[in-house]
Amino acid sequence: KAIPFELKSTDNKILSLNDIKGENGTLIMFICNHCPYVKAVIKDIVKDCIEMEKIGINSLAICSNDVKNYPEDSFEKMANFSKENNFNFPYLHDETQEIAKKYGAVCTPDFFGYNSNLELQYRGRIRELKDLKPIRSGESDLLVAMKKVAETGKGPEAQIPSMGCNIKWI
Repeated sequence: KAIPFELKSTDNKILSLNDIKGENGTLIMFICNHCPYVKAVIKDIVKDCIEMEKIGINSLAICSNDVKNYPEDSFEKMANFSKENNFNFPYLHDETQEIAKKYGAVCTPDFFGYNSNLELQYRGRIRELKDLKPIRSGESDLLVAMKKVAETGKGPEAQIPSMGCNIKWI
């Protein structure tokens, strides 16, 4: 089950999981601003989240990185990153890293796709990358999986783990 939380969004609102939960599913992404893997797929992430919204799946992103040693992931820069990339979903700051630890997030990007009952159904990649460039042959693995979750409440049997930078722990 998805773990409840309350975190500050880049528009200075405290949001909970219940505030964001989608009718047919919820996608929780652990990302950050500086990771080359996130930068490589950020346009795909935004595009997929727009498509998911149309089928009743709400999305949110969480940044849990150590901002002292990685100032590019600061709250202020998160707000800029969100605007620059036209996020259609909340971008939340996990300052204490408590939520990333509770979810078992390990990298950026790390995707957790839940059904309408907030049961985990997808923990995979967005799409294949080669030399930090997305392989765009058809819909992304993430979008295909989350469409299945919206329709059936279940994720795909085969799931390829996400690849990225490790979360920068304090």
